[in-house]
Amino acid sequence: MSATALAEELVLSAEKSTYDLSKDSIRELNQALHTAEIVEQVKQWTVTNPDGQHNIAVGINAPVTVDIQGHAGYYCAGMNQQADIVVQGNVGVGVAENMMSGSVRIKGSASQAAGATAHGGLLVIDGDAGARCGISMKGVDIVVGGSIGHMSCFMGQAGRLVVCGDAGDALGDSLYEVRIYVKGTVKSLGSDCIEKEMREEHLLELKELLQKAGFDEDPAAFKRYGSARQLYNFKVDNASAY
Repeated sequence: MSATALAEELVLSAEKSTYDLSKDSIRELNQALHTAEIVEQVKQWTVTNPDGQHNIAVGINAPVTVDIQGHAGYYCAGMNQQADIVVQGNVGVGVAENMMSGSVRIKGSASQAAGATAHGGLLVIDGDAGARCGISMKGVDIVVGGSIGHMSCFMGQAGRLVVCGDAGDALGDSLYEVRIYVKGTVKSLGSDCIEKEMREEHLLELKELLQKAGFDEDPAAFKRYGSARQLYNFKVDNASAY
């Protein structure tokens, strides 16, 4: 079936809002979520039996809600715009990669590179996140209920990262302007990342982020980390750090 024929068939069955991935294909699901005539009619979507399959609910650009009832594989909810997506389980590499807006909530834990290069929106991970969480993030807010792995927020450019547990090695390596809040222990800081003063404005910002993510945590229990701004321009004295 051609892409055009598939789109026409999906429009005719626009009342369908539940996709069983043990029977339906991910291509059919994503094609429906990308079809303007369908998402104008169907606002609430349910995905059953995801069974760790990859690329579920990617590239959405519509104000819909998607409930994924189980574990998802690589790049779930990637490139999201406007949609609110919940995964009732764990996710693989690159969840919410390059997200622009909307929200993604993971009820379990996430593998590596959660929220990588994301420009906006809110990513919430109830459990732990693996290595490189928030790598090269560009404006997204990421709130993690558990701990994160090594090299998280590497080259983070903009946005906020909140960690209610611990952080692994080289947190914030080569950081730009991301604000990082960690409640637990940081194993080590990366190049040019330093602990910073927690002022009243930061306590208020953190309180708002925690409330938005649905976590009952005391902002005063967190420490703030950010860029020392020594690597913005090349300096021969810092050559060994590059």
